[in-house]
Amino acid sequence: MATATVELKPKDYKSNIPPDWCPGCGDFGVLNALQRACSELKIAPHEIVVVSGIGCSSNLPGFFRAYGVHGLHGRPIPVATGIKLANKDLTVIATGGDGDGYGIGLSHMIHAIRRNVNITYIVMNNQIYGLTTGQVSPTSLLNMKTKSTPKGNIELPINPLMLALAAGCDYVARGFSGDIKHLTELYKGALQHRGFALVDVFSPCVTFNRYNTYDWFRQRIKKLEDKGHDPTDFVAAMEEAKKVGDEEVTIGLFYRNPNPRPPLEDLDEVIASGPPLVKRPLGITNAEARPLLEELM
Repeated sequence: MATATVELKPKDYKSNIPPDWCPGCGDFGVLNALQRACSELKIAPHEIVVVSGIGCSSNLPGFFRAYGVHGLHGRPIPVATGIKLANKDLTVIATGGDGDGYGIGLSHMIHAIRRNVNITYIVMNNQIYGLTTGQVSPTSLLNMKTKSTPKGNIELPINPLMLALAAGCDYVARGFSGDIKHLTELYKGALQHRGFALVDVFSPCVTFNRYNTYDWFRQRIKKLEDKGHDPTDFVAAMEEAKKVGDEEVTIGLFYRNPNPRPPLEDLDEVIASGPPLVKRPLGITNAEARPLLEELM
C-alpha cells in the first residue's frame, strides 16, 4: 500500500458522478467512511482499484474517485484477485451487497480467504434484495416478511462472519453505516492488513427493508470495544459473531490474527521475486504478441 506525499481529504475521493441511491440509503455512509479511511491513510486515488458486482451497492465504484471495475453478479473477488496478482502495488478493494457476496458469490469469498489474497472486501449487508425491489436475501432474518416471503422467511440466514472465521480469515470486522467514525476505523485496519480482510457493514435499505431500520439497529447494537472484547481471541470472536438476532447485534473488530499468515503475493515465487508483473518485460516482441492477443479478442 503506497502512501501519498501530499495532504488528501475525503473530497479528493469524490467522483464527478453523484450517487443515485435512495435518500437515506445506508450505502452513503459506507462510501463516506471509505473516503475518510483512504484520506487518513494517505492512499492516493491512482493507487486504488475498487471492484464491484451487481446490485444497488455495487454502483459504488462509480461514485469513488479511483480506478474502478463494475463487474458481474457475485464476481468482484475473482476480478479483484486478478488485479492484485498482476499489480501487487495497488490497494484493491472489492465491494458488493449481501445478495451479491453471500449468495451467488459466496464460494469466491471462501476461496479468496483460503488463498489469503491481499484485498479488502466490503459487503453492504441490508438483509434484502434491494435492486430487485425487496425479496428475501441470504442474510434476511427468520420470519422476516418480504415480497418473496409474505408469510415470513423460513430459511436460516447465513452468518458471514462465522463462515469467514471458520475459513481462516485473519481480519474479520462488522460495522454500521450509521456510525461513520467507527466504520472508518474498521476500514483503516482492513486496508492496512496484509491479507484478506472482510468488513461486513449493516447498511439499511430504507425503501424495501422496513424491519432492519436505523432505529432497529441503534436499539440493539453493542460495540465490541465497549464490551472489552479481545480481537486476538478466536473463540471469543466466534461467540460474538453469533449475535445477530432481535436482542443484540455486535459490531467492531471481531478477529485479527496475532500471527497472521503471509499473503498470497508473498508465497508465490514468481510474484514475490520482483516488481509487479505488469511492470516486467513481456519476454516476447510486439510482433509475436499481436497474433496471440488477436486470438483471444
